Amino acid sequence: MAGSEMQKIRVINELRHFIKKLLQDPKILEQSLEIARQAYRERAENGYANEQEMLAKIANEISDTTSVHIPEDPSEHSEADKLYLEVLKEVVAEEQALY
Repeated sequence: MAGSEMQKIRVINELRHFIKKLLQDPKILEQSLEIARQAYRERAENGYANEQEMLAKIANEISDTTSVHIPEDPSEHSEADKLYLEVLKEVVAEEQALY
């Protein structure tokens, strides 16, 4: 099995595990969205040095308040972590564009 194929299998397994966790506790989604919304509001009001700092804050708060663990250090994020944070960012940006 090639390295890239093994990487794809690992990412799929991570995502399956993550989706299963979301289905077992649907409150995780709303909590995560509220954390992301708050972080983006604070960024707009106070500013952050960069987006990585904001994503680290979001990851840390999600880990503190839900059963989902996302390392605070972006260099330690799995592909599933990165995808989840990116989707949260997109959803919040789309919500803000509506207003």
